[in-house]
Amino acid sequence: MGKVVLVTGVARRLGGRFVRRIQREPDVERVIGVDAVPPEHHLGGADFVRADIRHPTIGKLLAEYGVHTVVHMDINGTPLGARGNRASVKETNVIGTMQLLGACQKAPSVQRLVVKSSTNVYGSAPRDPAVFSETTPPKSLPSGGFAKDTVEVEGYVRGFARRRPDVAVCVLRFANILGPCADSPLAEYFALPVLPTVIGYDPRLQFVHEKDAIEVLRIAASEPRRSTLNSGTFNIAGDGVLLLSQAARRLGRPTLPLLLPTLRWARTALRSLGITDFSPEQIRLLTHGRVVATTQMRETLGFEPEHTTAGALADYAHSRGPGLLPPETLARTIDRLAALLPAGAQP
Repeated sequence: MGKVVLVTGVARRLGGRFVRRIQREPDVERVIGVDAVPPEHHLGGADFVRADIRHPTIGKLLAEYGVHTVVHMDINGTPLGARGNRASVKETNVIGTMQLLGACQKAPSVQRLVVKSSTNVYGSAPRDPAVFSETTPPKSLPSGGFAKDTVEVEGYVRGFARRRPDVAVCVLRFANILGPCADSPLAEYFALPVLPTVIGYDPRLQFVHEKDAIEVLRIAASEPRRSTLNSGTFNIAGDGVLLLSQAARRLGRPTLPLLLPTLRWARTALRSLGITDFSPEQIRLLTHGRVVATTQMRETLGFEPEHTTAGALADYAHSRGPGLLPPETLARTIDRLAALLPAGAQP
C-alpha cells in the first residue's frame, strides 16, 4: 500500500502541476487535491475535494483518507484571478494554516508536512546583510502584507513541529518563482511594457524556475534516505543574482525611474486600472532587493536546481514575447553609447 498525499491550493497552476507530478512517484497510492474553488486545469488521476482550509472540515478529510503527507501550497500573496481580496487572502494564509495544522495535530496518520513559504520572511531593508541564510534574522520585521503572513505562518508551523515531533516538517522558502506559467506579483510587474523603478536604486534579485519549484517540492514530500533529510527550513533559489536593470534589459523593457512617493502614486494608479498590484513589500523589494544563501538546499536537502536565476528569467521572457526594446537591439545601443563615452565612463 502506497501513501496518501493531500495538497492544498490546487486551483493555482503551480499547485496543479505539482499534483500531476507527485502522482508519478512509485510510493504514492493516492493524491487528494483541495481548494475552495474548482481548478480550471486538470489534475490527472488525483481526487479533487472542494473545501476551504479555513473551516474545520479539513480535519475530516485527513481522517477519512488516512493522509500520510500534507503539502501546504495555499499560501499566496494575491487572490486567485478576480476572486477575493487582500483580506480573504490573509485569512486563507494565516487562519487557513492554523486550521490545517490543528487538523494535522489530531491526525495520527500524518507523518510528513511540507510548507511552501517565501524568502519574503526576511523582508527588504536598507541595512540588510548581503546574503540571508536560514538562521539570519531580518533587520526589520515585515509590518504587513504577504511578508507578514509568511512570518506568522512559519511561527505556527514551528509550534506544530514542537507539538508533533514525530512528524517530519519541511519549510521551503522560495525566491520569486518565474517561468512560462508564473502568476506571481513580480511576474505581473515584469509583464508591464515599461518598468517603474525607484530612482537611485538597482536592487539584486533572485529567481527560481517553476519546474525547479515543482521538483524541490517533490523531494521534500518524498521519504528521505536518512532521518535528517527533508526536514528543516531551506532557502530555494537558482544560482546567480541579477540586478533589476539587467533583468529589464534582458526582458527588453525600458525602465522609468521615479521618486519613491511618485512610485507609490503609480502603484495606486495601476491598481485602480487592474493592471497590476504593487504591494508595499514589492516596492521595498524593488528598492533594496534580497539575496539568500542556498547551501543547505544543496548539502542537506540534496537539491540542485536545473535553472539559474538568469535561466528562469530567460524562460519567462521567451514565453511573454519581445518587449518594446528587443534585448539584442538594446544591447547594441548600449554598446554604441559606451563606445562614444570617454574611457572609464559608464553609460
